Amino acid sequence: MRIERRAHLHYAALVVLTMLTLVEKIPAAGAMPQPRVNLLAETRHDCQQQEPERKDEYAEMATAIYERAAPAVVSIHAVSINPYRLTERVEHSVGSGFIIDPGGLALTNSHVVFGRQSLVVRLNDGTELPAQLIGADPILDIAVLRIPKLKQNALAAVKLGDSDCVRVGEDVLALGSPLGLDQSLTRGIVSAINRVLPPITFALRQPLIQVDTPINPGNSGGPLLNRRGEAIGITTATVPNAQNIGLAIPINLAKEVLPSLVQQGRIIRPWLGFHGQLIDRDLQRILRIPLDIGLLVEVVEPDSPAEQVNLRGGKLELTIAGYEYLLGGDIITKLNGAPLTTPENIMAALAELRVGSTVNLTIFRGGNYLDMQYTLPERPLLPGDISDQTAVAPLAGKGVRRAPRFKF
Repeated sequence: MRIERRAHLHYAALVVLTMLTLVEKIPAAGAMPQPRVNLLAETRHDCQQQEPERKDEYAEMATAIYERAAPAVVSIHAVSINPYRLTERVEHSVGSGFIIDPGGLALTNSHVVFGRQSLVVRLNDGTELPAQLIGADPILDIAVLRIPKLKQNALAAVKLGDSDCVRVGEDVLALGSPLGLDQSLTRGIVSAINRVLPPITFALRQPLIQVDTPINPGNSGGPLLNRRGEAIGITTATVPNAQNIGLAIPINLAKEVLPSLVQQGRIIRPWLGFHGQLIDRDLQRILRIPLDIGLLVEVVEPDSPAEQVNLRGGKLELTIAGYEYLLGGDIITKLNGAPLTTPENIMAALAELRVGSTVNLTIFRGGNYLDMQYTLPERPLLPGDISDQTAVAPLAGKGVRRAPRFKF
């Protein structure tokens, strides 16, 4: 039963957290449709029809891919100033990025550029240009920079591929500035797809691409390329104390949120203000205490709309088969009339939420059922959203832990 429950929780985390990260489906109330950004994207619709043993006729040698992609890959030098320190106030850091539009748009990781006071990019020919942060989302760890156009030559751009077509065993290349060593190319294969790691911060909640390509601090924000020279991911992290386990954000996720980052500078999400775990019948039978099937509220975030209506979190810590729970809080059985009994039901209910709309909750508390409602504001940037990592060592502190939570 432990194996079944573990698989169930990981599946629940996958579908619910994936829905939460694809927030372009949860726009602000009254938001106008945003124009699409020219991404030089080339979506392949035949990827599922390719025979596994058939070679890709468009595959290129690594040297050819490097020569074409390198002019569009930049090294990012950032300066941070901490106003609360008297000494060591200035911090210099380095990361990677890649140009996706000849007009000067570049993708990178949020943890490389967010909150920095100065950003300078260096092209592969040594040209240094000031960069402007026009949009970032620390939750998804995606950011967009604008680089001024060159007078003499047009900016090169990396063509974006289709991460839905990525297969385990496929050759991939990582191009970036590990430890500040510009334009370094490493090679490996895709080890796994849809890899969901239990989150320590909000940064790594979405399904990721796992690779064995050598990745080091400074690679963060650079492109993960397929054998066609297309960017299929954004290199973002490694797992400490592990060998050859690298992680990349699927490029399709970046393409989905890019219009919001360019037009609004951020991703607009509704704020429910609590997080917890799904209580199913297996856990109900194990505990043998008055519990209903639904979403167990473990923590209510300070100053959130959930706190204002007196939604209650848990206080009793309990560990079952390695999973931690905070019991004693409310159990949400219905959200806007939809029962929260399965991950699919949660996904469908959350997909209907909008900033400015009213959410109606049915909760189980102390053997009784209560109804609550409140208006959903825009979710602010919370302390846990911003990773404590730096671009000099952007991969520090990212160990694999257990018991993922649903956070809204």
